[in-house]
Amino acid sequence: MRMGTATVLPLHRHTALAMSVLVLNRSFVAVHVTNVRRALALLFRDVAEVVHIDQGHFSAHSINSWRELSALESLDRSPDEDWIRGVDFDLQAPRVIRLPHCNQLPRENMRFNRKNVFARDSNRCQYCNRNQPTSELSLDHVIPKSKGGPTTWENIVCACVACNVRKGGRTPREAGMKLIRKPRKPRYSPLLTTKLHNPKYASWRNFVDKAYWLADLQQ
Repeated sequence: MRMGTATVLPLHRHTALAMSVLVLNRSFVAVHVTNVRRALALLFRDVAEVVHIDQGHFSAHSINSWRELSALESLDRSPDEDWIRGVDFDLQAPRVIRLPHCNQLPRENMRFNRKNVFARDSNRCQYCNRNQPTSELSLDHVIPKSKGGPTTWENIVCACVACNVRKGGRTPREAGMKLIRKPRKPRYSPLLTTKLHNPKYASWRNFVDKAYWLADLQQ
């Protein structure tokens, strides 16, 4: 990638340009996730601006003002930041960009499939709360199909094989088990869940409702 006439190289070639960037519409509503490479292309075309959050204060930056801010912040870099090296300067990888002329809204119809259910539940068994590789996970009907339970976002959860076998064809109450949270249809892309738990993407929490992912099921 080139910045003007300067070739841009990532400080960490294998990660910097591939890092995720949250995309907002003109109303500051999260509508998409892209990568740093694509975000920079939009910034250089003047169709996007960087949204920077510092101690609760928001500021918007063109690519030129973002370059100036990066020069100042490069003196005190955080381990949660990613940087891109140009020939004459370093540029902090943006975490959030806004499209001032975009009126797009988030997709209402979220694809209901195994991958998105696992992502919604962060690859974590919703009974024992243990994180497992996907090869060790299964999908469980909270209310069993034999008891009329539907195959929907609100009745399907990620479960480890051991908990699924233990529960069998019973409801959680009948099996003496508890859900760690009530399953719901996600408001945003389930793949955001892993990002929201990563300190690198802490600024996203200002624009994405995190309450569902962290709220415990009320007893």
